[in-house]
Amino acid sequence: MAEAADQQNTQQRLEILSEALHSGTAEQVRHLLESLHPAEIADLLESLPHEPREILLELVDPGIQGEVLTEVNEEVRAGLIEDMATAQLVAITESLDTDDLADLLQDLPGAVIHELLHSMDKQNRQRLEAVLSYPEDTAGGLMDLEVVTVRANVTLDVVLRYLRLRGSIPDLTDSLMVVDRFDRYQGILPLATLLTSDPDASVAEVMDRSVDGIQANTKDVDVARLFEDRDFVSAPVIDEQGKLLGRITIDDVVDVIREEADHSFMSMAGLDEDSDIFAPAMISARRRAVWLGFNLATAFLASWVIGIYETTLQQVVALAVLMPIVASMGGIAGSQTLTIMIRGLALGQVGPSNARTLMLKEIAVSVMNGMAWSLVVAIIVTVWFKNAEIGAIIAAALIINLVCAAVAGFGIPLALRRVGIDPALAGSVLLTTVTDVVGFMVFLGLGTWLLL
Repeated sequence: MAEAADQQNTQQRLEILSEALHSGTAEQVRHLLESLHPAEIADLLESLPHEPREILLELVDPGIQGEVLTEVNEEVRAGLIEDMATAQLVAITESLDTDDLADLLQDLPGAVIHELLHSMDKQNRQRLEAVLSYPEDTAGGLMDLEVVTVRANVTLDVVLRYLRLRGSIPDLTDSLMVVDRFDRYQGILPLATLLTSDPDASVAEVMDRSVDGIQANTKDVDVARLFEDRDFVSAPVIDEQGKLLGRITIDDVVDVIREEADHSFMSMAGLDEDSDIFAPAMISARRRAVWLGFNLATAFLASWVIGIYETTLQQVVALAVLMPIVASMGGIAGSQTLTIMIRGLALGQVGPSNARTLMLKEIAVSVMNGMAWSLVVAIIVTVWFKNAEIGAIIAAALIINLVCAAVAGFGIPLALRRVGIDPALAGSVLLTTVTDVVGFMVFLGLGTWLLL
């Protein structure tokens, strides 16, 4: 319900903005933008074609333009940055947090990066370099360097006075990080514990030592799983020597979860989740052509199998009418197993220890469904064509194809992962090829054997 409401709000804002931009009422647009969060403005930018998008960004408050750029997808961001002056880019990045700046930096022109680094003080430049030293899809690339640290040997009263002296703490701070004099991570001091414990108690007495630091080279999807399993709001990031580097907060993890969901969804069609939906037609056509070509090759393979049985089809037309049923049922059954496998591999739920058990279970499911639905199909086909042999042929072909589909749906993701290919990207196409080829070959082969 909340997602549907967000979609409706975006559509309503888009309509208002479009009307205002077409009528030239810039003040109305500015008034609307002032009430929106940078992420909401980013949604609107992604929903507009190129020229209105540039106009809208110009009307955004310069103080939050940098945040807006970090929220849009990579291709839209690159297009917007391309049309901005160097001085403007440097100005809008000055207010960004280090982790956001690191995300944006890779899309900036070389001249902007040089001027930006030159304008930063030594401390901030070192902090930025620390984040950039790790790949963006790791804990080190996600981390925020704004961390409040305390020592274990001080009292809670000292910590409270220290926080009052600071005057503020970073956003989404639910715990302080406890380190030794060499900045090695020792545990966390939850703010709830700090506020409710005896002020004379030491940090060592009340700190939580059960929260392990996340290694900086941990993959972002594994970080997201940790946050999900342990209900973290923030978590420490450490290096191989146990030194505290920074922290990851839940807002960064939500972005990872969203990106992974988009990637899985878009990859099913061979698309990139970071692509601009309003990219020029020629660019979009070129990207999709490769995937269409791959699909065309697999379609010709299926057609070749059908061609082998051309004589059978000419003599028994009923087989040509019924062919799509066998292939379609196999495709659906296989996609169910494929989806379970891709999700299981992504969540780490499927591995060598339980793969055999899962495969046998999926085969058993296919056999049971195959027997049930083959009986239904056999009865319908027998009544339809008044031929019990054709009914028996399609029933047998359905059972065989469903079992093969389960095996393919199980094996294809494992094989693709072993050779370093994303199962979500190529799995569905390969599965369709297997179910089509096997379905046609079994059905038409049985028909040739029994009817001719």
